[in-house]
Amino acid sequence: MLVRIVKMTFKQEEIENFKLLFDKKKHLIRGVEGCQFLELYQDQENKTIFFTYSYWENDKALQNYRHSNLFKEIWAATKIKFNARPEAWSVNKLVSLT
Repeated sequence: MLVRIVKMTFKQEEIENFKLLFDKKKHLIRGVEGCQFLELYQDQENKTIFFTYSYWENDKALQNYRHSNLFKEIWAATKIKFNARPEAWSVNKLVSLT
């Protein structure tokens, strides 16, 4: 299983707009073939920093999403809200607590 972690830092005035956008689109992302999990986290100290964690069957599934119209639409609406360059990692999940 591939885990995609994305760190995003937003302009203070865009935080609520991003949360609304995520809430509106999360079910569409979760419905993409190969997506097994998606959550959003907010840093406790710096409220402008968010992380998304998504689980994918494999890299091909993630890349199919990243090249989809859905991703292009969401990313275009998200990136204009950034206050810093986003960072992303694709990692392999080695241990599960369940």
